[in-house]
Amino acid sequence: MAASGLDFEKQFEELERLIAELKKPEKRAEAAAQGIDLEAQVAQLEAELQRMLKKQYSLLTPWEKTLVARHKDRPYALDYIRMVFDDFLELYGDRLSGNDEAVVGGLAVLTGEPVVVIGQQKGRDLKERQRRNFGSAHPEGFRKALRLARLAQKFRKPLISLVDTPAAAADLAAEERGISEAIARNLKEFAVLKVPIVVVIIGEGGSGGALGMAIGDRVLMLEHSVYSVIPPEGCAAILWRDREKAPEAAKALNLTAQGALALGIIDEVLPEPVGGAHRDPAGAAATLKEALVRHLAALRHVPPDTLVASRLQRLRSIGFWTEA
Repeated sequence: MAASGLDFEKQFEELERLIAELKKPEKRAEAAAQGIDLEAQVAQLEAELQRMLKKQYSLLTPWEKTLVARHKDRPYALDYIRMVFDDFLELYGDRLSGNDEAVVGGLAVLTGEPVVVIGQQKGRDLKERQRRNFGSAHPEGFRKALRLARLAQKFRKPLISLVDTPAAAADLAAEERGISEAIARNLKEFAVLKVPIVVVIIGEGGSGGALGMAIGDRVLMLEHSVYSVIPPEGCAAILWRDREKAPEAAKALNLTAQGALALGIIDEVLPEPVGGAHRDPAGAAATLKEALVRHLAALRHVPPDTLVASRLQRLRSIGFWTEA
């Protein structure tokens, strides 16, 4: 595996390189000729790597979880769509002014059931990231998502939303074209859609950029994803005038999946493969698929009016607390 760029993962890189070296065909042939049981050595080293990863990833700080959620090799929405759904027909444009490539979506099939899926896409290389605005949607992206949500309601199909964005676009052009109105309209209309909605935070759930596509009957988070009112760097810049204090801000924001579950903001934390979804995208996709099928099965026969009433009650209940 290539170097991850995460400081706390550097301790694993030498062991990973050794395992990769021992797995080369020429090494296997050389060991066989000498009567060496190379397979046993590789298995022992892999077990040790798994043990180290499991320990390290059980002790991640909120800031380290933020870095994992942003990992360059972490599966994005289109990766999960390819691995989870049996078919996908992407639809483009908001039917008003343009097509925002930070938001993807279309018609899909999940274990034989037609669904509508929307997601946020960051991009792999610099060129694609620039084209997709690093996953930060403009007004056209939120309006595209709303157009697809209305399509789901029109044809009475479940809606699945895969959230992964640092925040909504914050440039002057986005403001001029009504980014605040677009997010607010999504909040209003998603809340009263008469179809089941399952939301999954697959990476970053940042600020209004996430909220504009995260109203649902079930909200799930992958184990090492984050969900926050503001990115840690922005919070640190506001509170301390120092972006270097982002780790402290991450802790104060309580942005982890486990924190969100404890606060009742989400319904379930989906476990990731040992070492994070970036180490085993297929394993993460299998977990995601099982959860989607399970939650949609529970929502499938709920009457539309009951769905809406329960969703509104769920939203109203967030933020209640008691004082000792």
